Amino acid sequence: MSALLHSQHKPFIMGVLNVTPDSFYDGGHFHSLENALKRAEQMVAEGVDIIDIGGESTRPGALATTIDEELQRVIPVIEVLRKELVVPLSIDTRHTRVMKYAIESGATMINDVMALQDEGAVAYVASVQAPVCLMHMQGLPHSMQANPQYKDVMDEVYQFLQHRIDICEASGIAKDNIYIDPGFGFGKTLNHNLMMLGKLSQFKKLGCKILVGLSRKSMFGKILNVEAEDRLFGSLGAAMLALLQGADIIRTHDVRATKDILEVYQAVKPFWHAPETLQNKGSEQEYA
Repeated sequence: MSALLHSQHKPFIMGVLNVTPDSFYDGGHFHSLENALKRAEQMVAEGVDIIDIGGESTRPGALATTIDEELQRVIPVIEVLRKELVVPLSIDTRHTRVMKYAIESGATMINDVMALQDEGAVAYVASVQAPVCLMHMQGLPHSMQANPQYKDVMDEVYQFLQHRIDICEASGIAKDNIYIDPGFGFGKTLNHNLMMLGKLSQFKKLGCKILVGLSRKSMFGKILNVEAEDRLFGSLGAAMLALLQGADIIRTHDVRATKDILEVYQAVKPFWHAPETLQNKGSEQEYA
């Protein structure tokens, strides 16, 4: 997986596989091993590059899952997918213990909404040198959307990610193995999310590849006044905006549709000249 990411010459599609009963969009759909395998096989057929397996819902208002519950959900799925498929697997977790068992079971990437803040997480990732995604979240899932506030959301998210990158590098994690995710919908208002999407390219200055998770999020529900099942087109529009600003991984529930816009992006890219509005202009603050 590390070699695959290092050789990355185009954006990747990360398919979401939630094996939870309560995730905001697909909770309960893939809770059984049989359904999880069928869903993973479907994503592979549709062109997924990485499958991200999660056993704890981090939707706004979600209550914490015990580590034992999380392990019981994800480890059997990882073992089956590793046996049946050749696609790389990522574990979506904030718990060091789950990271360890997942990697030992066949996952090769870690996607952490808490940016390796759990005790022992940084040291563990350094010891195995697995690719890792560090995400920004203000607060915790159960309360993060209660009243998120920032003096300058771009600056605060940027500085948080810079700090976590520094800690990881100081502990021996290779920078080539670090992805960053500004955390759309994780402790942000609609305006915070829109500002981060409009200025996403500024995060490239951190020197890490960017992962974005925009798929069917509530920001599109607020803009379009629709429920999660009707947010596909809004999500795809936002994904294209992210690609045009240098996103390296698009995390999505909708692999086939995302693959289509990625193909269009790849076809246009050789001829693309970013307008001034996409060249870090008009920001409240520039980052070095």
